Amino acid sequence: MDKIVEVDFLDNTIREITKEIAHKDGIMHRAFSVILYSGNSILIQQRALDKYHCGGLWTNTCCSHPHWNENINDAAKRRLSEEMGIEAEIEELFSFTYYYKFENGLTEFEYDHVLVGEFDGKFEINKQEAADAKWIDIKELQDWMKNKPYEFTPWFIIIMPRIISYLKKLKDVLNPNE
Repeated sequence: MDKIVEVDFLDNTIREITKEIAHKDGIMHRAFSVILYSGNSILIQQRALDKYHCGGLWTNTCCSHPHWNENINDAAKRRLSEEMGIEAEIEELFSFTYYYKFENGLTEFEYDHVLVGEFDGKFEINKQEAADAKWIDIKELQDWMKNKPYEFTPWFIIIMPRIISYLKKLKDVLNPNE
């Protein structure tokens, strides 16, 4: 059974628990979400259809939970490699908490660390983790999310406004005359 880390609202470690118990009982736990970008595009993935929640929904480049005593950045790089076959430099941009109860009775209650990185290489998805993946222009993604929000994971909808703002500021700094 996968073991993850129960935390409080300040991300203080409480105990090690199984992923199954965390999601069944709605226990707050540590998680991370990675978003890779290149120019005006980000790399998104469609979760594997048989995932125990959000199967088939589109989301960030990769996401998961760190192991007990595992650094967030190390855990995110590990999963980026396992899910997408990618090695990239990433840094934490922000963190937030969210709670979401799914129709199947499972609950996400996460303290989610959001990491970003620039990447323009190749990727190879792990079919156990993702059904598909693609680069998408930010404007096209915004339109898609506005018109069909039910095709995306709940945490991705929360994350994207801050990611878009970050990328816009980054572009303004790097290309002030555009």
